[in-house]
Amino acid sequence: MQTQFLGFGLGLRASHFEQIITDKPAVDWFEIISENYFVAGGKPWYYLNKIRADYPVVMHGVSMSIGSTGALNFDYLQALKSTIARVEPQWVSDHLCFSQVGDFNSHDLLPMPYTNEALEHLASRIHHVQEFLGREMIFENVSSYLTYKDSQMSEWDFLAALHNKTGCRFLMDVNNVYVSARNHQFDAMTFLNAIPTEAIAQIHLAGHQDFGSHIIDTHDEDVSSAVWDLFENYAKQLDPVSTMIERDDNLGSLQDLMAELEHARQLVAPIWQLGVNSE
Repeated sequence: MQTQFLGFGLGLRASHFEQIITDKPAVDWFEIISENYFVAGGKPWYYLNKIRADYPVVMHGVSMSIGSTGALNFDYLQALKSTIARVEPQWVSDHLCFSQVGDFNSHDLLPMPYTNEALEHLASRIHHVQEFLGREMIFENVSSYLTYKDSQMSEWDFLAALHNKTGCRFLMDVNNVYVSARNHQFDAMTFLNAIPTEAIAQIHLAGHQDFGSHIIDTHDEDVSSAVWDLFENYAKQLDPVSTMIERDDNLGSLQDLMAELEHARQLVAPIWQLGVNSE
């Protein structure tokens, strides 16, 4: 399955609903958090139905926990499937991680151990999830702050092997790559260069907080100059990929986010040979 190049998008957040409907800003598409719409109706659906009449929408989940070792949560998957049917998104993504261990839910996106056993486990889980949903899923790389002694390969080799084994594609979060590279002292471009370019379905750009000895993926800051540089260098090896600014806290104004989005567009427009409006 190929994903259409939608251009440059934003995460859809409630504080901007009214302005988006009124002003119809020059954003190419919006990404929603899937779980926010696991309800029958109410304000989220009222606003989303108005917005999706004017903009393409993609869905991004945070709770699938595809890497967990417990049984797949089919109640969750049914809610996701029902929401997909109502939203009719361009594509659906979640994170390549686990958040649950037994009955304990960490409410965090925990990195996988990069072992052959984990690779086989994920391949099986992805197959069953996609079969149940009746569509392809896209998976995002997460930022990390620890590594496992049992890992048998690097994260980038693990992702490349997973793509080769399953055909699954990735939402490449460039900020997450940068965060992990700084925390674990590897070269971020080594990571990005190892992933087959045909496996990249979407790009996230976000901010982080730098504490010197380590950095934390917070999604509450402007995109850093280092991440902009990494994105620009990475774009040189890609065909146009739908790219968005992801901001979850300290949102600021819609105009500020659109300015960041326009900066992303201008950075890669000459590389991807795009017109000023990505047409």
